[in-house]
Amino acid sequence: MLRLRTSDLTFMPNSLRFSSILARIASHSLALILAALTVSASAQNIVPAAPEIAARGYLLVDANSGAVLVESNADEQLPPASLTKLMTAYVLASEIAAGRVTRDDQVTVSRNAWSQNPVFNGSSLMWIEPRMPVTIGQLEQGVVISSGNDATVAVAEHIAGSEAAFADLMNKHAAELGLHGTYFANSHGLPHPQHLTTARDLAVLAKNIIQRFPEHYKVYSQREYTYNDIKQYNRNKLLGEDPSVDGLKTGYTREAGYGLVASAERNGMRLISVVMGTDSARARARETRSLLNYGFRFYETDVMVAGGEELEKPRIWKGELDYVPVGIADDVVMTLPRGKRNSLVSELVLMDPISAPLAVGDAVGELTLTLDGEVLQQIPLVALEPVEAAGFFARIWDMVLMWLAKLFGG
Repeated sequence: MLRLRTSDLTFMPNSLRFSSILARIASHSLALILAALTVSASAQNIVPAAPEIAARGYLLVDANSGAVLVESNADEQLPPASLTKLMTAYVLASEIAAGRVTRDDQVTVSRNAWSQNPVFNGSSLMWIEPRMPVTIGQLEQGVVISSGNDATVAVAEHIAGSEAAFADLMNKHAAELGLHGTYFANSHGLPHPQHLTTARDLAVLAKNIIQRFPEHYKVYSQREYTYNDIKQYNRNKLLGEDPSVDGLKTGYTREAGYGLVASAERNGMRLISVVMGTDSARARARETRSLLNYGFRFYETDVMVAGGEELEKPRIWKGELDYVPVGIADDVVMTLPRGKRNSLVSELVLMDPISAPLAVGDAVGELTLTLDGEVLQQIPLVALEPVEAAGFFARIWDMVLMWLAKLFGG
């Protein structure tokens, strides 16, 4: 804050003295305004507490950085109901990618997969029938859009020969993805005492669907489709309410309650939300909307350090070059509270000495990223260019220089 000193004005004419006083008052006011703006900017960096979510388990995660923004009971094993079909569709996409199945494959509908199977009574259906032609592509729509239990059984039998064999395949994929809290007993999610998963596992599964199978992920944003002259609509109502939402899946049984795994993208930032065990279809949409809005409003995701970018060029000994550019191998993508990016502190610690030969990617130190005194990430620093070993006499000379540097603390 500026202080006005009267002695500065003693020998000034009245007009100049008055002008000087006005100038100092203006300067003083500007300082107060800048101080107020600083406080305001600081307040904008404060992230409020996450919204209270009426669900048995939930999670909000950034799809690119993996940062968990909100969670509660995210590792509690809960019945997933039709959220199961995310894995059914994932397995189907994997089989298509492997070339063992195509979207044009004609599928024989067994009586077990028939929509009139009493097991499916009162549940979601695609309305497939024996001897009625249906393709894998149509069944994928039936699984994802209308959540057809009959469609999942037809897919399971076509891919694995039986429901039991397909469930085993689902569990193998779950193990590969690291879904440690998940066990699948069937392809559709109708109640079974051992058929359980977690909010965290569902978020991991959703992320893999989005990133590994972008063409298949487009089906999740489809609002409707028609089969057997029956038009059916996507049960994810957020697709029509929020243009940033483009997937994924709803679920409901009396045991599981209402669940929704959703994903949205705004300004290049993609979030995945999981809510399990809400008390109504309206509640699952409302709670999901609250999570997504909170994440997008108060956080941002970006590349904080670019992979392959030269961060330093330290001395290298015994090599054909005297200096080597170093950096990190891959982009560092991080999710931070909005406005905090400029507060991120980076510290480079280099090996001493660095000696040739060096190949691209060889470790030469470590980059530490810190925010408000908390270490967020530590990433290896690597050589960005190869350095061959110098000739015999050059290496000897460098050894002498290294010894002298060490002797005299250079």
